[in-house]
Amino acid sequence: MPKMRRKADLPAKTCAQCGRPMVWRKAWAKTWDAVKYCSERCRSQAKATPGGADGAQP
Repeated sequence: MPKMRRKADLPAKTCAQCGRPMVWRKAWAKTWDAVKYCSERCRSQAKATPGGADGAQP
């Protein structure tokens, strides 16, 4: 059985929309590099905002 990890040892990122820290989850294991948002709410708000999360104007 694999050795257990502490939560503090897991990788973390900052949400591109709200700026909150998010910690690695097993559900994101295969797509961790592509994860930008902490929740569906942040993802949908980023799409609704002109320019998205990066703030670039179209």
